[in-house]
Amino acid sequence: MTSVQDVPQHLLGHNLECEKRICVIGAGAGGLAALKVISDSAYFKAGKWSVIAYETRTTVGGIWLPAPPVVDTYNAPITPLYDSLTTNLPHPVMAYTSHSFPPETPLFPPAHMVQTYLESYAAQFNLMSLIKFNTTVLDARWESTQWTVTLSDGKHFTYDHLIVANGHYHLPRIPEVPGLADWMKHGRASHSAWYRKPHFLGDKILVAGDGPSGQDIAAEMCTVAQVVVHAVTVPGAATNVTGNLIRRGRPIEFKANGQVVFDDGTAEDNIDHCILATGFHMHFPFLEGASMINKNIPSDFPPLPSGELFNSTYHVFPLAKHLFPLQTQYPITSVAFMGLLIRVAPFPLMEAQAHAIVRAFADPSSLDPVAEAVDIIARSEQIRRAGASTPLDIAKAWFQLDIADQWNYRDEMYQFAQSMSGTPLIKVTEWEKELYNFKVELRSVWQDLEKSGESGEWLRDVGKNGVQDWVALMYRVVDYSRIRNNLSGRL
Repeated sequence: MTSVQDVPQHLLGHNLECEKRICVIGAGAGGLAALKVISDSAYFKAGKWSVIAYETRTTVGGIWLPAPPVVDTYNAPITPLYDSLTTNLPHPVMAYTSHSFPPETPLFPPAHMVQTYLESYAAQFNLMSLIKFNTTVLDARWESTQWTVTLSDGKHFTYDHLIVANGHYHLPRIPEVPGLADWMKHGRASHSAWYRKPHFLGDKILVAGDGPSGQDIAAEMCTVAQVVVHAVTVPGAATNVTGNLIRRGRPIEFKANGQVVFDDGTAEDNIDHCILATGFHMHFPFLEGASMINKNIPSDFPPLPSGELFNSTYHVFPLAKHLFPLQTQYPITSVAFMGLLIRVAPFPLMEAQAHAIVRAFADPSSLDPVAEAVDIIARSEQIRRAGASTPLDIAKAWFQLDIADQWNYRDEMYQFAQSMSGTPLIKVTEWEKELYNFKVELRSVWQDLEKSGESGEWLRDVGKNGVQDWVALMYRVVDYSRIRNNLSGRL
C-alpha cells in the first residue's frame, strides 16, 4: 500500500505553496467522497489545491471496518458494527454514483462487502496516497487566518479549510430514564455499540429502539432468549406478541427488581438484561478545546443565534445547506460538516455534498448567508408544523429529511455546484425514488430468497451490463413480493 510519506510533497495538505490547503477529518464513506471530488477538480490537478485526510484507524471504511467491542479514549467501541449487519438499502440505491458494486453482489450486502467496496473506491480513484492512517486529529482551531490542526503524533499543521467527516455512530446515547443509570452501573443494561452477535444474557431480554439495529438485534436475541421484549419509540405503537417476541412502547422506568414500565402503562417483570439500540451522539471533540463549537442546544429562534455554532448532540446548528456553519468565529466556508443527515441514501448524498463543498471553497461569495438563514428558518417552521414544540424536539428532527426532501437536496447540491467547470449535473433518477420507497419490502423478500438458497440464481450475471441490470432485478423482486402476497400489478 502506498503511504502518505511516498506522495510528492506538492500533493500533501500542509504544503505552503498551494493556494488552498484542505484537511479532511476521517476516511470513511464521507471522507472518501470528499477526497475523490477534490482530487478530480481542476484546482487539485493544477497544483493549486492540496488535500490530506487523517484517519484514526489502519485503513479506510469508518463504521464498516470491523473491530472488537473494546473501548477507546472516549469509553466507547470504535465501531458499533455487529457480525450479521447487512445494508438496509439495496446497494444500487446506496452506492456512489461514480462507482457501482461488483456484478452479482447480494442486493443487501453484508458489511464486509461494503468494506471491500469502499476499499475498491479508494483504489479506483487513487485516494489511498492522500490519507495518513493511524493518525487522529486531536485539536482544530481557527487562528487569525487559518486552521491549526494538532495530530496524535504531536505534529501541528495549518490549513485553509477543514472537512469534518468523522461520522456520527461512535459515542453511544444513553437515554435519561429513571433507574437506567443503576442498571448500567450493575451491568444489567448495555448499549448496542457493544453488541456483536446473539449470546445468552438471560431468559428475558429487553431491546430498546426501533431503528434497523434494534430490529436486527431483537430478532437475533429471539434465538437465544426465551422471551424478547422489543421497546419502540414510536408514540402509540401497538402492543403485540409474535412467537417469543413481545412489542411494547417506550420504556419510562427501570426498577431495581427487574421490572420495566412502558409509556402505555404496561410493565414487564423479570427482565434480565436490556440492550439499548438508542442511537449515538454527534461528537466533535477536536473542535471543543478552543470553543470552536458550543456543546448546548441552541435557544428557540428566530432570530438565529448570534455568532456561535452549536452541537446539541442531535444536530449541528446553524449550517447553511446542512454543511457550512453560519457563525462569526471563522469564515463560513472555511469548514464543512459532511454526512450529518440521517435516514437517507448516504453515499450518493455525500458525493453531492462534496461537489457543493468544492464550489463554496473555490468561491466563498457563492454562498449567500442571508438567503441561507431564511432557508434555515423555513426548515424550523416545517419541523414545527410537523409537531415539534421545543428546541430539543427541533434538534432531534433537524437532520431527518422527508423522503422527497432527500432527493431535492441532492439535486440542489449538484445545481449549486454547476458553475464549476467539469461538475456533472447528476439528478436523482425516478427508479431511485421508487425503489427507495420499497426498501423494507425488498429487504424482507431478499432475506427469504437468501434463506431458501434462491438468491444466487436471481443474481446470475446481474450488473455485468451496468446499473440497468440492477434496476431490472429490483423491480423483479418487488413484483415477486406482490405475487407472493397475492397482490397484482406493477409499480
